Amino acid sequence: MVLYNILIDILKFTVAGIGVVWVAFYLFKPYMDKNERLQILELKRSADNQTLPLRLQAYERVVLFIERINPSSLLVRLNGAGFSAADLHHQAVQEVNGEYQHNITQQVYVSSRAWAVIRRLKDDTVNLLNSTLRSLPENASGLDFSRALLTHLSQMENNPYDTAASMIRKDLEELF
Repeated sequence: MVLYNILIDILKFTVAGIGVVWVAFYLFKPYMDKNERLQILELKRSADNQTLPLRLQAYERVVLFIERINPSSLLVRLNGAGFSAADLHHQAVQEVNGEYQHNITQQVYVSSRAWAVIRRLKDDTVNLLNSTLRSLPENASGLDFSRALLTHLSQMENNPYDTAASMIRKDLEELF
């Protein structure tokens, strides 16, 4: 009988102890949750302060990329007057791919939507260069290639380079 009373007492103390721990946990849980949220917010704020300049620089570089692969800027830089159309095409494609490779790490800091715009613009530019070359006779000069490329670009309803830059600026505005 004594053993039975001891077991009942142990059970009562255990249930009472569990009840006290349970009540204490639920009384302190909101405080602990609030403290955790504040720490996470402070960590995010600290990370944003460190990454914001990098993100802004990445968006600057992406806009510069758009300008550098724009055929009107690209052709001025390459100055293809003395080249054949095939040679100028080859140099232009290399330049576009080189610019893309040079800026590929910027995708870490810009949104996936912005990077998709950049990748699409690069692919469309290479396709534009390829289709322009295919539309010319085999012995065309670099000047013929330049004229045909700029004519094709001017006939587009919307300039894809202006549209891409506008989309990038809009994406950047969402950061703030």
